[in-house]
Amino acid sequence: MTNWQFAEMFQPETARKVIVSARTLRKAIEDALMTYTRADLEVVLADELRLEWTHGDTPGDSGTKRDLIDAYTPNWSVPQLVGLARRIVTEHPVYNTELQTLLAEYDRSGGVGSPAKNLIFAANGPKPELVLRDAVNNDIEIVKNAEFCLVFEQTIPADGLKFQRLIDWWRDRESLTDLDDRAVGLSLHERLTESIGGNPVERLVFDVYSRRYKQHGFDIPALIPQVYLHYDPYTLRARGAQNSPLARQRMDFLLLFSDRQRVVIEVDGKQHYSNQDGTASPSLYADMVAEDRRLRLAGYEVYRFGGIELMRNGAADLVSTFFDELHQRMN
Repeated sequence: MTNWQFAEMFQPETARKVIVSARTLRKAIEDALMTYTRADLEVVLADELRLEWTHGDTPGDSGTKRDLIDAYTPNWSVPQLVGLARRIVTEHPVYNTELQTLLAEYDRSGGVGSPAKNLIFAANGPKPELVLRDAVNNDIEIVKNAEFCLVFEQTIPADGLKFQRLIDWWRDRESLTDLDDRAVGLSLHERLTESIGGNPVERLVFDVYSRRYKQHGFDIPALIPQVYLHYDPYTLRARGAQNSPLARQRMDFLLLFSDRQRVVIEVDGKQHYSNQDGTASPSLYADMVAEDRRLRLAGYEVYRFGGIELMRNGAADLVSTFFDELHQRMN
């Protein structure tokens, strides 16, 4: 035992620093599930907590209960373990003070403070028109042009919105029950691509990321294009450029690494910093960076590509390296 570990034992509970890590979460999860017998634990993990066994043969009776939990959650990241911890405390009559403390600390530290509720994205036609159906619950309804956009209304899991989750949702939405994951994923990919249109640099970013599904599988965060962040019911012409209260109504791309870790990726064309005649516009640039500040203060991470850098030689490698480093950092 190190000196700091020994000293920590004698600190008052309120003075101890709570560290949310894969190690501390895993231990708290294991401790919370120790009340089950090994036979019952196997049923809980597989059937009730819906964990997938990926080792070929069935678990069998060998090994301890901790070994069994570890085998069901190999090399899981913090967001994945948080998702499991949330299911344990909400769906099972087990109580573990340490698990509750870790979840509370995770919710306090960084990221976006409130869960995602309305994910409207990939519009391939006119702007959807929305009404606030229930202002108390923040329930919205698309009353016009709903056929041109996609709406993901399910709860965002604690470990983020993976492409596999979108595939399952798309299969149900489009009644593609006879197709395997690859065919459904291709159908969804084609629909998402439609929302990007003929923008070559945004298409480059989307295509480079899409190749990651082939390399890493579908259990990685989905790159979601054209996500509505704000909604202004008036057109720019009706309101006037100087009177628009909602900048950047749509994000180019959004990645949900967890229910709190949200990454915005923007590809900047000339319209972000210059007037229609090509002259520089300090006002447009100021609006852009002001919105970036607002998003970052709200807990989002924002990354920008200049359109011109994505038209140079080696742009695909540049974007691929960026996504490698981003995933390494977020995990």
